Amino acid sequence: MESALVVGLIIMVGLAMGEAARLVRLPKITGYIVAGIVLNPRLTGWIPVDFVHHTGGITDIALAFITFSVGGTLVISRLKRLGKGIISIALFEAELAFFAVILGVFAAAYLPGFTFSGHESAILLPLCILLGATASPTDPTAALAVAHEYKAKGDVSASIMGIAALDDALGIINYSIAIAAAGIFMGDSLSVKSAVIAPVLSVAGGIMLGAVFGWLLKSCVVLFRRETESAMIVLVFGMLATCFGVAGILGLDELLATMAMGVVVANFCSYQEQIFHMLERYTEELIFVLFFTISAMHLNFAAFSSGVAGFVVLFVIFRAAGKFAGTFVGAAISGAPQKVRRYTAFGLLPQGGIVIGLALMIRGKPEFAPLADTFIGIVIGAAVLHELIGPVMAKLALSRSGELGVDT
Repeated sequence: MESALVVGLIIMVGLAMGEAARLVRLPKITGYIVAGIVLNPRLTGWIPVDFVHHTGGITDIALAFITFSVGGTLVISRLKRLGKGIISIALFEAELAFFAVILGVFAAAYLPGFTFSGHESAILLPLCILLGATASPTDPTAALAVAHEYKAKGDVSASIMGIAALDDALGIINYSIAIAAAGIFMGDSLSVKSAVIAPVLSVAGGIMLGAVFGWLLKSCVVLFRRETESAMIVLVFGMLATCFGVAGILGLDELLATMAMGVVVANFCSYQEQIFHMLERYTEELIFVLFFTISAMHLNFAAFSSGVAGFVVLFVIFRAAGKFAGTFVGAAISGAPQKVRRYTAFGLLPQGGIVIGLALMIRGKPEFAPLADTFIGIVIGAAVLHELIGPVMAKLALSRSGELGVDT
């Protein structure tokens, strides 16, 4: 099948399913994932398997875009306005969800029905570490849509939006550390270099490289400020792809590099609002349609026969436990209002976006081949479930806190 025809099918089916999801009051991302399942070559055979295996370039650029956008939310002045309460809650709920999933899933995996044996036991701990890292991020889309629809305003809705931006960044950092830690357990031998030096250099080097590219983009934007918006978009995507690629060649963390690039632009570029708004207006929809549809096309349904569905349930349960416990602890320590302690966590349950991108990065790392299909299946399955229950939970949080129907 012609590559152009395949790309056209992906875009059109993804767009159609996204609109169908919106009509039934679900996030568009859920529709894109359903489109990817419909087009999955292992399920329908409409799309050649070889095409899916060669989509790494598309997903890498999409990841660069997503992490750059996450970095763009970390504006220092905005964080100061949010206050210590939101920062405290974000830190505790992201990290407690991280550890709750690692410990909970690892322990539950030895219960009847989840027994690991032989070679499978060797991948359990690294699998749990990677799953723990994907527990931190939150997709704020569901809460935002509900808040806009019902004109919600108050401490809980403001907390959910602020925390979601922060824990995406924390999730990327957790994932970078988890990749290094899980890689140690997947290797044949341990050394100081592989266990400590290499991960530190990868994380620190990625941040420094991203800062350099951020300053380069900041300087180039000044030269392009009188050009058309289309030229500016080309410049940004070119710099993002180059930064991501250079980080990969140097063995540095690609996600932290592009996120750091976004942080520098957001805080030090005088045209930062124009850049991020321009990307949101003109490129975000296309990026998301391609990325999430292709993500679901990577699903190996054979992996679900080995207990993946059970692990999806475990992941959802332990992640929720970590989110609720972390929100309560963080709010109590910072002295946040009582309703923030009780209801904010409901709005932090949705997932999507960044976690699927993080999961797909595993495919490019040969050492994780034994667990890649299982890991991606769990993450995408959990993301779909979270996107289905997310809007309901967000509405419940805003309703219980008395913030629905408040005029803005």
